[in-house]
Amino acid sequence: MEGLPEIRYQAGNELDLQQVIELYVASTLGERRPVNDLARMKEMLERANLVWTAWEGELLVGIARSLTDFVYATYVSDLAVRVSHQRTGIGKELLRRTKTSAPQASLVLLAAPAAAEYYSKVGFEHMPRAWMLPANQPIR
Repeated sequence: MEGLPEIRYQAGNELDLQQVIELYVASTLGERRPVNDLARMKEMLERANLVWTAWEGELLVGIARSLTDFVYATYVSDLAVRVSHQRTGIGKELLRRTKTSAPQASLVLLAAPAAAEYYSKVGFEHMPRAWMLPANQPIR
């Protein structure tokens, strides 16, 4: 498209942690992630086994951070795009590349409240039977 900067996509999780945290904050996902706990954020990034990023020059503008077995399920832990770059197709392309990396696997995610409508627009089916046990809650 005319006027839009060129976006480069890259696979891999060898990223500068400060750039990732800054992106999370600039995308509003930082409101729901432990961005002030550097050790935890570092492990979140390092332990993800499928990560796609979007770059405008040297600026990190998007990330899809996932866990997958590559044949059955891919859990998209984070999809973050800078507010300044949203509605340009970056999130959709990050999801497309994630899906292409594990074509036999279904994509699964928990949507942020503000993004709930987005996922149905790009083809996700709402699954009302999902369950979550928060980290601070024991199994009863």
